[in-house]
Amino acid sequence: MLGIVTDSASDLEQSDTTTLGIEVVPLSIRFGDSEYVDGVDLSIDQFYEKLASSEDLPETAAPAPGAFVEAYERLKAKGATEIVTINLSSALSATMQSAITAAEMIDGVDVHVVDSKSITGGLGNMVLSAASAAADGASAADVVAAIESQRTRTRVYGALDTLENLKKGGRIGGAQAMLGTMLSVKPLLDLSSGEVEEAGRQRTRKKAMGWVREKLIEAGPNAEHLTVLHGNAPDIDDFLALIKDDVDVASLRIGKIGPVIGTHGGPRVLGIAYQIPATS
Repeated sequence: MLGIVTDSASDLEQSDTTTLGIEVVPLSIRFGDSEYVDGVDLSIDQFYEKLASSEDLPETAAPAPGAFVEAYERLKAKGATEIVTINLSSALSATMQSAITAAEMIDGVDVHVVDSKSITGGLGNMVLSAASAAADGASAADVVAAIESQRTRTRVYGALDTLENLKKGGRIGGAQAMLGTMLSVKPLLDLSSGEVEEAGRQRTRKKAMGWVREKLIEAGPNAEHLTVLHGNAPDIDDFLALIKDDVDVASLRIGKIGPVIGTHGGPRVLGIAYQIPATS
C-alpha cells in the first residue's frame, strides 16, 4: 500500500482527501496572540473575516515535524509500506524541511518527500494525481517520477487586488519592482516556478480578470487539470461567466484559496492552475 501526504497549502476539498485517503498536515495561522490550525479550528470563511478586520497581517507557520510523523504513523497503521509526501514550494515555506525531518524519525515505512515547487491549485493537482495513481496500484517510484514531470509542466497565475499582504509578509520576491505603483494597479503574478514573480499589472479588476482569461486561453484545449481558485472573491461568478465560451465551466475544479496562501495573496485573489501536456 502506498500512502499520500500533503499540507494544507494544497487547498484541497475535504471530500477529495477523504475519498482518496490523503493525509493533510495543516500549517498554522497566527492573528496577534491567537494561533489557529488551518482547517481544524479556522475555516476559510472565518479566516477571511478575521483578515478583513485585522490591522496587522497574520503570520503563517510550517507544521512541526511531529505533525508529519503523526500523519506517517496513521498511514503506517493502515498498512502503508511506502509514503510519498508532496509539499508546498520549499522556496516559500519550511514545510518541506519538516516533512524531511519527520521522514528520518519514523521506522518501518519508506517515506519519499517531493518538493512540488508549486502552491494551492498547482500543488493540489499533483496530490490528486498521486493519490489516484496510488489507488490504482502505482509504486512510490512511479508516483515520484510522475510528480517530478508534472511540476515542470505546472502553471499557476494569479491576479491580486493588492500587493499589501505580500509586502507585509516578506514574500514579494521578483515582484519588488511593482511596489512603487502598488496602490494604482491590480498585480498579476506568475507562480509557476514556486516563487513569486511579476507577470504584469492592470489598472482595473475587470482588466485583471481579462488577463487571467488570456492565460487560460493560452493554455489551449489540451491543458490538463484546469483549476480555478479564489480567495472568497465576490465576483467569482463574473469570472466564470467571462470564460464560459472558452472552456467547459462545468468540468473545472473550482475551489477556495485557504489561509496559508490567502494570508499573502490577500482577499479576492483569483487564479488558475493547470498542467501543459507532456512532450513525447
